Amino acid sequence: MSRKFLTIALGIALSAGAASAQDADVGERSYMQFCATCHGADGAGEGPLTQIISDKVPDLTQLSANNDGAFPMLDVIHVIDGRTGLRGHGGPMPVYGALFDEEVKNPGPFGAVLYTRGRILSLAYYLESLQQ
Repeated sequence: MSRKFLTIALGIALSAGAASAQDADVGERSYMQFCATCHGADGAGEGPLTQIISDKVPDLTQLSANNDGAFPMLDVIHVIDGRTGLRGHGGPMPVYGALFDEEVKNPGPFGAVLYTRGRILSLAYYLESLQQ
């Protein structure tokens, strides 16, 4: 292998660790802003709005336990995104993919898509960190 390739690979590996830490922060902030009012700050499904919501709010800390111990990452992403036709909780959960798209001021040709997917992935990683 060339020295240049190894330098690039090392740089990518090191930056991935920093990006993961940043993703967790973005994911946690997004969760607290958009999800905690229903799912609770701890993800157990007992947020303040559960008193006025007729549907049962899922305990997000049990997603892996309810999926044979494996975190259902793709399913979680699809529910958050909402653009796949799969709606969280049968429908009352907002479609966050569209909401995150609207946050991008000057998206360029792919900016909104990249921003939205990154934001949703960060949120999904945060939910994965809540598993019991």
